[in-house]
Amino acid sequence: MKVAVFGLGYVGSVTAACLAANGHDVWGVDVDTAKVGPITEGHSPVVEPGLDELVADGVAAGRLHATTDPRLALERADVSLICVGTPSTAAGSTDLTYIRRAVRDIAEAAHVAEPPESGFHSIVVRSTVPPGTVDEVVARVLAEVPAAEGFTFGTAMCPEFLREGSGLADFYDPPFVVVGTRNAKVGTALTDLFAFIFERRGLGVDVQVVDIRTAEALKYACNAFHATKVSFANEMGRIFRYYGVDSREVMRIFVQDTSLNISPYYLRPGFAFGGSCLPKDLRSVLHLARVNDTDLPLLAGTLATNELTVRDVVDRVVAGPGREIALLGLSFKHATDDLRESPSVELAERLIGKGYNLRIYDAIVNPSRLVGANLRHVTSKLPHLQRVLTDDPIAALAGADLAIVSATDTAAIDALLTTPPSRTIDLSGRLGNAVEALPGYEGVGW
Repeated sequence: MKVAVFGLGYVGSVTAACLAANGHDVWGVDVDTAKVGPITEGHSPVVEPGLDELVADGVAAGRLHATTDPRLALERADVSLICVGTPSTAAGSTDLTYIRRAVRDIAEAAHVAEPPESGFHSIVVRSTVPPGTVDEVVARVLAEVPAAEGFTFGTAMCPEFLREGSGLADFYDPPFVVVGTRNAKVGTALTDLFAFIFERRGLGVDVQVVDIRTAEALKYACNAFHATKVSFANEMGRIFRYYGVDSREVMRIFVQDTSLNISPYYLRPGFAFGGSCLPKDLRSVLHLARVNDTDLPLLAGTLATNELTVRDVVDRVVAGPGREIALLGLSFKHATDDLRESPSVELAERLIGKGYNLRIYDAIVNPSRLVGANLRHVTSKLPHLQRVLTDDPIAALAGADLAIVSATDTAAIDALLTTPPSRTIDLSGRLGNAVEALPGYEGVGW
């Protein structure tokens, strides 16, 4: 393909050189001659191991070019990749000035450039941008510029996952290649563009085509998690050093657990955490910090955000109509009767306290079999549990205006589909497509 890469900073230079090295005709575009000039001369404008040699090879082979003229880049080009900077404003928002400028340059250059043979051109954002940028900002700019004869545009988001210092290796071995688009032609074009990545691995093409906003949000989720991991490890070191613990050794062992610690297990949006371990042990670590005059804001914030998760559901119930509520699922975890610090128990207590009529279904919880701390906890929170609890989900749903659901057992799902209330709030995200298609369905975080 012929590919135009707008922005020749770190991401753009790596992207342009790697695409050219794999047979594409690549034209880099930048307003800064200090970036265009080095590439034209066969050098990288940024410092990155191996990039200088790759640029030199691409220029020598006639597959890598750089220019300040968008028209030259767009001439018969199939794809434009926007790799411009998206810096923070003083208030912390994302400055999309360079995104707007690049899209406008593409739309205006199309009036004087010869279109590709197909007449179709993909405009793809690679820069990190907030969800809604392609739908709103890119689309708005394209609407402001009169359509160019012979060009039809399709848009997409294709986030990059490059780390400085290992950019070439990351480009050739990304964790995933994700394309957010509603246009099948764009999806096909980018699948073809990046096919060499999977061929190098000896795999079939594995480009994931998703909703545009999913692709835009993905990069933020990744970077926020990376930052959280750094801060978590540092907070562990900050507190454990007072106890003669080498936190490097702790974390060396910690990451060996790929079932829970470094895994997808807890990384699902849903309801708050609870149970006999997580809240108690988190409070204990925070107490260790206080007695040593040490701040652990990340872990303190974890308790705070857990509380906000419960409060958010309560607020959504209060904001809606109806006073009759079915709560399907009471224990903190499916297939147990452990009610200790269950967020569903906390939710039930708050709703009853606000005057809602609550009927609770749980397939396993039986008040007559609860003992010890489990019994004491639920008795302090829901002293009249026996009166509102049932093991029949149909009975719980009878007359309900709203169902709040964490239970995922077959009986609960079947009951929801048989006698759905006018509104359902899904706390688990695992109720299935049929439930999610019900009128009035809401996900707790989606």
